[in-house]
Amino acid sequence: MNSETQSFIKGMEKAGRLAAETLIYVKPYLKVGITTDEINTLVHDYTLTHEATPAPLGYKGFPKSVCTSVNDCICHGVPGGEVLKEGDVINVDVTCILNGYHGDTSATFYIGDVDSKVRDLTKAAYEAMHKGIEQIQPKNKTGNIGFAIDKFVSKKGFFAVKEIGGHGIGQVFHDEPFVPSYGKKGKGDALKPWSCITVEPMLNFNSKPYTEFDIPNSDIKYYLTADKTASAQFEHTVLITDTGYEVMTLSGEEVFIP
Repeated sequence: MNSETQSFIKGMEKAGRLAAETLIYVKPYLKVGITTDEINTLVHDYTLTHEATPAPLGYKGFPKSVCTSVNDCICHGVPGGEVLKEGDVINVDVTCILNGYHGDTSATFYIGDVDSKVRDLTKAAYEAMHKGIEQIQPKNKTGNIGFAIDKFVSKKGFFAVKEIGGHGIGQVFHDEPFVPSYGKKGKGDALKPWSCITVEPMLNFNSKPYTEFDIPNSDIKYYLTADKTASAQFEHTVLITDTGYEVMTLSGEEVFIP
């Protein structure tokens, strides 16, 4: 392993650890009555305090430092005056830039007493992410990840969003390859050793088309389920090694415990 690869791994480990620690820091504040804008401030300040930059802020015009996707928002929710209430679920998607490297992770959290069906959906999203991660090894392709996720999700009676998924990541926020939540074994892009990808399945209750919305002055869009039912997502940044994988966004504990 050359020095450039070693520097890449070290950089991604540090960025991934900070992203994970940011979610751990925010978790206790996620209670009834907090606004998504207050969550944004928590993430923004914590990131800056640790000498890093919030990657979403200004990225393709995105106006905030974190994505907060509540209930029927599938992803890219923009923090604002929305107040979290009893029974909500919220995905907090954190990406930091530390010394030029990106750490990207997200988790879906319960606010108070959440409906059992929504809990089942959320647990399935968490487990599906890990099913995908388990497929990461040099001989496999992105289709292996997607196949494992979709097979698991289908057995649970839920539906993975096909058009939105994971991506390559490193010194660039979003890079090739696209990492889908469906696919065929042996198809798609090869998993390149000593590079990083994100695995981030987004689960819905049904396969109805979602609705796309513009974010003012931004090329980024956010998405809502068409029937206003809940959506859930989890995400890790993962290093592909020469024998398997290493999760970069774990920090001694999982943020979400099923």
